[in-house]
Amino acid sequence: MTTIRTAAAVLAFLLAAACTAPTPPRTQASTAGATACAHPQGRLGTETATTIDVIEQAYFCILGNYYSGPTLDARSLLAAGFLALTQEINRDGRDVPEAIMPALTGDRKADWAAFEAAYRKITNRAPDLRGKLAVVTLEGIVAALGDNHARWTHDVERPPDYYDGDGYGLGFQANVSGLQVDGSTPRVALPPLFVTTVEGGAARAAGLRPGDIVESINGSAPFVDGEATPAIATLYPEYPEARPVELRLLRPTTGRRWTVSLKPGLYPRDPATLPVVSSKLLDDDVAYVRLTGFTSNSANRVLKAISRLRTGRTLSGVVLDLRGNGGGSPVEAIRLVSAFVHGKITAYQCTVDNRCAAARTDDTVELLNLPLVVLIDHGCVSACEHFSSAVKDLHLGQLVGTRTAGVISGPAQSYLLANNTLLSFPARHHLGPDREFIDRIGVPPDRYVPLTPEEAAAGRDPALATSLILLPE
Repeated sequence: MTTIRTAAAVLAFLLAAACTAPTPPRTQASTAGATACAHPQGRLGTETATTIDVIEQAYFCILGNYYSGPTLDARSLLAAGFLALTQEINRDGRDVPEAIMPALTGDRKADWAAFEAAYRKITNRAPDLRGKLAVVTLEGIVAALGDNHARWTHDVERPPDYYDGDGYGLGFQANVSGLQVDGSTPRVALPPLFVTTVEGGAARAAGLRPGDIVESINGSAPFVDGEATPAIATLYPEYPEARPVELRLLRPTTGRRWTVSLKPGLYPRDPATLPVVSSKLLDDDVAYVRLTGFTSNSANRVLKAISRLRTGRTLSGVVLDLRGNGGGSPVEAIRLVSAFVHGKITAYQCTVDNRCAAARTDDTVELLNLPLVVLIDHGCVSACEHFSSAVKDLHLGQLVGTRTAGVISGPAQSYLLANNTLLSFPARHHLGPDREFIDRIGVPPDRYVPLTPEEAAAGRDPALATSLILLPE
């Protein structure tokens, strides 16, 4: 039966190829690759199809503007794009005789011409896949940069009935994030895998609780010989992925083992978790402020929250909780550092030939003159790591928790492609105040305080408890 189906598929393919006109040659008006990519202005137009001309524009945009563009071996980009192209053909259950990687010489323009000629031969033989092949080829080229701040934004969809602040997925977070297993940030993850937060959705309906240990995911172990497996990424589906995920769970507090199937979906988040800045008073004299992202004006909002908590009392210190902080504006990170020190360099932004511009404190920000403890974890990325490394290098306070993500290659710039999609990547590389590399390495805590399943189940926060001990009485 399989042989018959394969033969039928091949015959259908040959008929389609014979009856479909080849890709028309480019006209004089087709100049996407030759046109310099520019930063977007205003709202984007309607997204149109990705074509070889869009891929060409992206290729030369990267070479002309990316951090290592001047020294990058462009053959690595084309090879990655060609690999993605042939893999997609194979994934469809067929192959094309012309799908042979052309010889590349290192001449960027000549290599592009050879690549384009081969690409057109292939897509002419698989016209029904033309759109998909263009998408995977460009995705492969961008992925070849191996840069956690390089991405191509396209086909952005939101679930029906989405409301601002809604979540999508299984409805829980675990102690190992998707970043730790996606290959872009080789963070060490330690077993066991367990639930840290239940947000809603299928997880809440199924009765999951913090501290529940995930023993298997769709029949696969989350750890093998102490190493995290790709199965963990299945816990973090993105729309429109909707395949159910089967989990084998253990509840250490009772010894119960059971299996549950969770279907990804849209769910409302707890309103208390949505604000970017939230604050409260601890032990009557410690300002606790949680910051989930360095969004516009977030530094001022943190400082205003501390000021309000300070009214009518003498504070002994500040605990700034940056766990799970998704980063954002380096300007906001600098402003927040500036509330604890003046006249210092918070980071360097460097070109590939090591010409660096210093990011200095904003000395118009009023100093708080308070002891500081910062809570960090593997969810602290980008601008969050800018702030954390400045606190560490400049000796502004203590870092407590676990190592940050190491997702800080450099501030990303966006470029508009001809089909109204966005290509983003950094033009400079980020270094810490001591000129140390942070990208892919992360910032280590001064006090290593990981969370355990038992503590999660009991609702205890050992990192926060440690931070209160570190502050003066």
